[in-house]
Amino acid sequence: SMKTSDEPLLALSMGDPAGIGPEIIVKAWVEDPATMAHCCVAGDWAVMQRAVDICRAKLPAELAGRVPQLRSVSAWQSAHQIGTDCIPVLQACQTDSEPPAWGQVQRQAGQMAAECIETAAKAALQGQCAGLVTAPIHKEALSAAGVPYPGHTEMLQALAAQHQGVSIDAMPVRMMLANTELRTVLNSIHISLRDAIEAVTFDNLLQTIQITHAFLLQQEFVQTANRQPIIAVAGLNPHAGESGLFGREEIDIINPAIAAARQHGMDVRGPFPPDTVFMTAREQAHAQPPFCDAVIAMYHDQGLIPVKYLGVQHGVNVTLGLPLLRTSPDHGTAFNLAGTAQADSKSLLEAVRIGLRMASRA
Repeated sequence: SMKTSDEPLLALSMGDPAGIGPEIIVKAWVEDPATMAHCCVAGDWAVMQRAVDICRAKLPAELAGRVPQLRSVSAWQSAHQIGTDCIPVLQACQTDSEPPAWGQVQRQAGQMAAECIETAAKAALQGQCAGLVTAPIHKEALSAAGVPYPGHTEMLQALAAQHQGVSIDAMPVRMMLANTELRTVLNSIHISLRDAIEAVTFDNLLQTIQITHAFLLQQEFVQTANRQPIIAVAGLNPHAGESGLFGREEIDIINPAIAAARQHGMDVRGPFPPDTVFMTAREQAHAQPPFCDAVIAMYHDQGLIPVKYLGVQHGVNVTLGLPLLRTSPDHGTAFNLAGTAQADSKSLLEAVRIGLRMASRA
């Protein structure tokens, strides 16, 4: 079946070739070819062929028969003409050797993963595709390859800033983790807990609120309801500080940032006790209006534990603040599973679905 070229096309970076990325991409095509027909893989032909072969060999017979062929494409536009029965692969990395061994940190694998991300990101920045979905990479492999960024978010931020000719500081980004019941935006990501507490400043928090508000404004559930997005802010301290008895951050920092955001016309509420705010948000996610459209968490684990506890396979990581759309499954490279075709493709599929929903309104 052919697709019309006005539908959004997403670039899908294949991830670390030693991990589960390539095979969950193939499994996603087996599970939901109609959704995946909107994607083109920025990857390596030999690595993707190995993933196709492993899925044909290891999946149950009725699924193995649905594993598609690969088709080589030379440009994003041509990927639109392929339909649902092939996986279009754009050769995105330089390699003349065999695919890297499964399940190991390797410099070559990190290098290939980085080149795939860069190819996909540049296509999105240049408008050749509507956004990108990133399969998992391994931070140690990236580092071994001499890539100066700890992960996807920082790398994409640098590529986007370079594309727009601005400094990295001028393009602040935030990480959102989403499933059907909860959207959580983190005030800080991969820093120590001690540093994360220091990062709860008026400026950082107001910036997190602004980035979250701008993202939510573009979303269909806000636009169709014809209202402002509702943002709930978690406290930092137990009971959100209990009026200063358990810490003053809520009084001195968080309340003033919320007040400033409200003065800018944003519907921001809180700070709420962090041990209950996620539960309330989830329970009232489908109320009219909901308790909130997103919760802002003060640090990494405060926000990620509740979302991941609802099931890692349902969670999708979305980068906010970039001039390009980027979603990703919320799991790692699972080196122990690589090459077995056992890894679950649900989170990747969900990342593609959410990416397509966001792209069709961009």
